[in-house]
Amino acid sequence: MRLTMVGTGYVGLVTGVCLANTGNDVTCLDVDAEKIAKLEKDICPIYEPGLTELITKNRQAGRLHYTTDKAAAYRDAEMIFVCVGTPSDDKGHTDLSYVDGAADDIGKVLKELGPDQKPKIIVLKSTVPVGTTFRVKERIKAIAGDGIPFHVADNPEFLKEGDAINDFNKPDRVVVGVESEQVGEVFRDLYDPFVRNGHPIFVMDVLSAEMVKYASNNFLATKISFINEMANLCEAYGANINRVREGMCSDSRIGHAFLHPGLGYGGSCFPKDTLACIMMGDKAGVTMQVSNAVHGTNERQRNLFFNKILKHFGGEMGLQGKTIAFWGLAFKPRTDDIRKAPALTLIRKALGYGATCRGFDPVAMENVRHEMGDILSLVDDMYECAEGADALVISTDWAEFKSPDFNKLGKALRSMVIFDGRNLYRRQQLGEMGFHYYSVGRAPVVPV
Repeated sequence: MRLTMVGTGYVGLVTGVCLANTGNDVTCLDVDAEKIAKLEKDICPIYEPGLTELITKNRQAGRLHYTTDKAAAYRDAEMIFVCVGTPSDDKGHTDLSYVDGAADDIGKVLKELGPDQKPKIIVLKSTVPVGTTFRVKERIKAIAGDGIPFHVADNPEFLKEGDAINDFNKPDRVVVGVESEQVGEVFRDLYDPFVRNGHPIFVMDVLSAEMVKYASNNFLATKISFINEMANLCEAYGANINRVREGMCSDSRIGHAFLHPGLGYGGSCFPKDTLACIMMGDKAGVTMQVSNAVHGTNERQRNLFFNKILKHFGGEMGLQGKTIAFWGLAFKPRTDDIRKAPALTLIRKALGYGATCRGFDPVAMENVRHEMGDILSLVDDMYECAEGADALVISTDWAEFKSPDFNKLGKALRSMVIFDGRNLYRRQQLGEMGFHYYSVGRAPVVPV
């Protein structure tokens, strides 16, 4: 099939490349000429394991193309996937200006092609508030005219950053919202190569498909906030959240996924989608009590962790003149995404109390440099990052942080103090080595 991806961000690029890899002819459209020029040279604009190799393979095979020409991208496409950004404010209100702009551009091309064209399928791939797909339909119709045939559909993505290629190629499920069974069959043909593992394709109504994405992310965010709340309770009573987690997660009804205590969720999806559910509830007069609690718990989690740092150094004045090292700046491992990253929240707080901060991350430092400028010192080696620091904060659980050389680390630090926001280390081991060690949901370790 001839497919066009509108937007070469995380969703559009991964989707386009993976669909090209099964034999489709895919054009990736973006208004950013510099990004398109890099992609034409196989330079991937995001860090995602395995993506660069697939970009090169499919471009060389002639199945993957890039353009800034909207009319050319839309004219010959059978399906147009709208994968543009849908940023939101701190109240959850979604900015749909990029979606509206894409709809307007598509409408103009459909009008030029006239009523005799084969109906194109316009697919909302971006995460959008419920009802947006029909908003797009009406917007296109208003520009193209009543006699121009086309279909709309919603096809939410469920990609985990750091494992997106595997998620797309072997999905747990594919969800599609359509208005007709005919369009549903087109999606079944498109996604058939990806569900030969026996996992389902759910073809449903458009509004339900739009809600599936929000309900899924909101539930996963709820699990994270729940385990963090339990961790705080464990810490208050002297219980160990790691032991509690082992006991509760062995119940097959509960499972282990997304029940890891830490610094709370970040990234582009969970914060935005939880707030969007709250906002949609407010608009409909439905109070989203659980979602509000989930968001509030997540916001408090970072503050509670930072308070451990303040308390160790004697209160608000204690951080002045101190140097704090941070291992991990991305919101999670295997990505360079720093949106809503816990590390950046903690760093800004520490800077506000007069500390000097230093950071290391395997892949995210260029994005951090662009975001924070020179107020944060970035170094290319994890032990150099800790050199002369008064404390080390573990904020992302990259693999290389899980078994460090503690003797080397202890010699590098000015004070042997670790604040572990990911519970990577064994308390007894660090206590025996002379570290002050703070984690989440476990009693702190003070060396004898």
